[in-house]
Amino acid sequence: MKRISSTANQLLRQHSRISSPDTFEALYKQYVNKVYRKCLSMTKDADMAQDYTQDIFIKAFEKFDSFQNRSTFSTWLYSISYNYCADQLRLAKRLPTTAWVPENVAHDIPDIPEDYLHEESLKLVRQSMEKLSVKERTLLRLKYEDGLTIDEIADLYALKPSAVKMRLKRSREKIQILCARLYTV
Repeated sequence: MKRISSTANQLLRQHSRISSPDTFEALYKQYVNKVYRKCLSMTKDADMAQDYTQDIFIKAFEKFDSFQNRSTFSTWLYSISYNYCADQLRLAKRLPTTAWVPENVAHDIPDIPEDYLHEESLKLVRQSMEKLSVKERTLLRLKYEDGLTIDEIADLYALKPSAVKMRLKRSREKIQILCARLYTV
């Protein structure tokens, strides 16, 4: 078995055009936590994130031959992860489900949080984010929720870093304007 400390690109160079189970296992061990954290950040549900992580690696294994080294392996895998989670969340919105709550079960009434103002601010930002286009929302989430660098986002979208910076700036300005409007309403 390959050493896990090898970088993904080294493993891919060693096994170019061959979907070696050893190579894939090493890549799985190297990236499983990153993919899981990405899924968890999008779903906010540990069980769902675990399921999505497994599905993403199955999908990546099936498409392993299509990786063309135009980007780093981690960017390719990140793209698969993000798109898979976004697709699943969109599908879940279209197919409404109801939670089963057993009868005669006492539920605790939650305490009012001390940082109510902070929660209200977050609510305003969420409402403002919903009014942005999908592209603007995605770009902001990649940068601020997922922690991607400007260069990583530029690689992901085949843009120049300056274009990414400008789009982020414009999206932030829209959020500020929308928050101000919602706050006064």
